[in-house]
Amino acid sequence: MRAVHTVEEIRAAEDALLATLPAGELMQRAVAGLVAACARMLGGPYGARVAVLAGGGNNGGDALWAGARLARRGAQVHAVLLRPDRVHAEGLEAFRSAGGRVVDATDGDGVRAALAGADLVLDGILGIGGRGGLDPLAADLASRAREEAGLVVAVDLPSGVDPDTGETPGAHVVADVTVTFGTGKTALVVDPAAAAAGAVHAVDIGLTPYLPEARATVLEDVDVAALLPDPGRASDKYSRGVVGVLAGSDRYPGAALLAVGGALRGGAGMVRYAGPDAVATAVRARWPETIAGPSVAETGRVQAWTVGSGLGEGRGEEVAAALDSGLPVLVDADGLRWLPDRFAGPALLTPHAGELARLLGVDRAVVEARRLHHAREAAHRWNATVLLKGATTLVVAPDGRVRANPTGTAALAAAGTGDVLAGLAGSLLAAGSDPLDAGSTAAYVHGLAGRRAAEVSGYPSAGDVLEQLPAVLRDLRR
Repeated sequence: MRAVHTVEEIRAAEDALLATLPAGELMQRAVAGLVAACARMLGGPYGARVAVLAGGGNNGGDALWAGARLARRGAQVHAVLLRPDRVHAEGLEAFRSAGGRVVDATDGDGVRAALAGADLVLDGILGIGGRGGLDPLAADLASRAREEAGLVVAVDLPSGVDPDTGETPGAHVVADVTVTFGTGKTALVVDPAAAAAGAVHAVDIGLTPYLPEARATVLEDVDVAALLPDPGRASDKYSRGVVGVLAGSDRYPGAALLAVGGALRGGAGMVRYAGPDAVATAVRARWPETIAGPSVAETGRVQAWTVGSGLGEGRGEEVAAALDSGLPVLVDADGLRWLPDRFAGPALLTPHAGELARLLGVDRAVVEARRLHHAREAAHRWNATVLLKGATTLVVAPDGRVRANPTGTAALAAAGTGDVLAGLAGSLLAAGSDPLDAGSTAAYVHGLAGRRAAEVSGYPSAGDVLEQLPAVLRDLRR
């Protein structure tokens, strides 16, 4: 499980570690990892052209020290200084001593010479203390680096993004690669900032023993395998979990088929479907192991409810019956229209940005710009875990814990994939997972299934994603 920490937590851990090290040692650990990553990207630094965009403070110092080491290994390195009055003195001295060339950011000819044809640009403008976007001079340099040079490598995080929120409050660097130090930052896993980070390479600088338990994390295969239900030889359908599915309508019958399929392919011991007769007939034809009833009240014993996919209009009483059952519940899509003021029991809401915007009474663009903020707001307001779908899906619990999903893929940008996710997460709720585990595990598995489906069909449908779930689950359990 990859940890994500706040700037305050990182600063405190750095101070504690610094107290145990010789002066300058911590920076040199970071620089060594940065240089090693850059050397790999360049295929060796000898003969390469490198530009360093150096702001004031330690982030600029990291970049200057890295530039010095690359120069000593045969690279031609220019450093563009944005804040000559606040430049890291030791880093600048080392850079000059290694033969690096220094230009002021206001020197147009010097900047052109530094950037034109550069194989790699190191973004050392702002570090984790930066807020509010880039000033005009830095923004112009960032734009020109993107347009005129080769790889853009951010030092710790792209300059101009907000490290603790994942927001992009102004102009910012768009990197191809980010080399980050010590621990994860929110800006590297939460959009829109994560979209500016490119591929993220982590460098261990010895910070872990001094960091608190992370409240935000990113799951990995081994974590998901441990969270998946593991039926034993004495299991029955109830120990595997019985899911009630209230989904689909005469207009959207496919939503029921996909949600039921997601639950069954996700490992549910049984699915009980509640819905219109015509849809129930289609569900039984596709999934004959499903038990169907006309209403929530007549469905029979279930251990969790998945509610909302493709319900359409006029189903409020049925939704209320499922939400009032006292059982764990997942609410998706149309079911989000009928939320209670607050949930008393375990609940998982699965909106996309537009649906969350309607719930909160704001524009979709506002949610997209502040995804973590609004997911937290909804989790607190409804006392429910919120799974906010997107390129970087977020799962946020009412107590503030956050999991960012790393398996997002454009392959899931197809109608009905959310219905599959709803059924899959519902099966995990029914098997006993809490909403945070169910949502984050389902999102992870769903993303992997989307990737596999894309390998098979290029542009997969929701049905293609559904059919890949068993293979993904099998491989994770190995």
